[in-house]
Amino acid sequence: MNKFEQLGLNESLLRAINDLGFENPSEVQEKAIPLLLEKDTDIVALAQTGTGKTAAFGFPLIQKINPENRETQALILSPTRELCLQITNEIKLYSKYIKGVNTVAVYGGASITEQAREIKRGAQIIVATPGRMQDMINRGLVNISKIDFCILDEADEMLNMGFYDDIVNILSTSPDDKSTWLFSATMPQEVARIAKEFMRKPLEITVGHKNSGSSTVSHEFYLVNARDRYEALKRLADANPDIFSVIFCRTKRDTQAVAEKLIEDGYNAAALHGDLSQAQRDGVMKSFRGRQIQMLVATDVAARGIDVDNVTHVINYQLPDEIETYNHRSGRTGRAGKLGTSIVIITKSELRKISAIERIIKQKFEEKTIPSGIEICEIQLFHLANKIKDVEVDHEIDSYLPAIYEVMKDLTKEELIKKMVSVEFNRFINYYKKNRDLSAQKAGSERRESFASNDGGSGNGAVRYFVNIGSRDNFDWMSLKDFLRDTLGLGRDDVFKVDVKEGFSFFNTDAEHSEVVLETLNSMHLEGRRLNVEISKNDGRDNNNRRDHNGRSGGGFKRAGGDRSTDRNARSERRGESFGGGRSGARTQSPAGRAPRRSSDSTGSRKPRRS
Repeated sequence: MNKFEQLGLNESLLRAINDLGFENPSEVQEKAIPLLLEKDTDIVALAQTGTGKTAAFGFPLIQKINPENRETQALILSPTRELCLQITNEIKLYSKYIKGVNTVAVYGGASITEQAREIKRGAQIIVATPGRMQDMINRGLVNISKIDFCILDEADEMLNMGFYDDIVNILSTSPDDKSTWLFSATMPQEVARIAKEFMRKPLEITVGHKNSGSSTVSHEFYLVNARDRYEALKRLADANPDIFSVIFCRTKRDTQAVAEKLIEDGYNAAALHGDLSQAQRDGVMKSFRGRQIQMLVATDVAARGIDVDNVTHVINYQLPDEIETYNHRSGRTGRAGKLGTSIVIITKSELRKISAIERIIKQKFEEKTIPSGIEICEIQLFHLANKIKDVEVDHEIDSYLPAIYEVMKDLTKEELIKKMVSVEFNRFINYYKKNRDLSAQKAGSERRESFASNDGGSGNGAVRYFVNIGSRDNFDWMSLKDFLRDTLGLGRDDVFKVDVKEGFSFFNTDAEHSEVVLETLNSMHLEGRRLNVEISKNDGRDNNNRRDHNGRSGGGFKRAGGDRSTDRNARSERRGESFGGGRSGARTQSPAGRAPRRSSDSTGSRKPRRS
């Protein structure tokens, strides 16, 4: 039985829900829908981005709309045109079996006269950005004096973007006896002020703790020198071969510059900011949803419309000016119950902001060090081995196999595997062995309490292990650490430096625990699969004292390809700026000094480019 049937929704909505494949309502849907259906009330719902708020207000709104009345009955305000369009599309999908319900999107960057014409034809529901809505009211192009419902979606973000006056004016134009539904991720003072001035004894729904972060997102920070910020970003991408991420910068200029440098260095990247035309923005988002783009560099404003599944990482290249905005950023990952990681790249002068964010999200950060070149090589090596093991064979190759067998006939199985893997590994080891490590000195005693939980251990005689379970087995570093600690019967700080990748992970213990780790875990099965634990050659410790003064810094595994036409359209005029203290290696290094370029197909598999 579909659990939505228990919430009081009518048959037409349940048919649409079945078409969409929804089975179990999220917590905010389970709390809000029956309440909004039962009575006309004002409501404040606090829930993180990605928890299903659109359906939470969309389903009861559609059920309460009178499709035979062509006048505007509901206004939904949202912060950006992307989110405006997204909500409009979802409302249309929800109401597709209810004849006569018409929803119109109203936003800047499109013809205001055409939008007014659509409303005049009859629009029971208007979804609008505050600026364009105020403009239409001022011109007398829309009438909201008789609406029954006003929904403020992402209220905190609208106010953070400077729409307070517009929202106040719009609410003042609407009737006093309407129902106002306010949905927000956080409850800053301006949101509370709106609720106090324009709502009548609103009921409050809170999913999780007020203003807290999502429990499915783990939070990490990396302390680097200011000149190494961009190089650190590349290392983090290389250490996560299957990364599918949103990277946040504070300004449009920085967003464009970082994206251009990533593209120059061969990564599948693109910029998303307010200077792009609507066609360019649509092209970038289409490529990102199709995974032709793996690293989307965005401003906070532009990212408000991003609703893409399976984002693995959010990377704060720069922290936002308003600390509360961090919650919105991290909400891009860890959606629909899946695990995600929010990363912050910071310098020592920004450390105090980490503690401020922890107080807001009510979660602790883990301090990590930027992976060394050797560690990246090892990660990429195991990633390649897993890719080879899992690849689906196209039997078009069968006719070529006899000739291939002939070429390889003198090689043993072991020799063949070594040579095949060395094709990739040699490139990485040759590239990274000359590059210095990037991590700055650790944060110090004032931060020790917050990262000791995963970076404990004496560090003397530590042993690093490889284990063949990872995020695909629904582990993040916290849950894997708990699993290992409980399974091995070790103390709270005996398992440390836990790094989780898609199909495998690394962790450390002191050497005295090595025997019990290997014996216990290698005799275990997890969901029918035998665990494989080996000692890694890389101990996972800092290598800050090791420097190669002759080698250039930076570089990494190059990801070329993606939607290049989109990337070119997204570029503005090149700027001669440097992120990380120098021009990109793509411009200054000789071919021998660059990491191997790669092209990526739509499935994410990589193949060498012909030289």
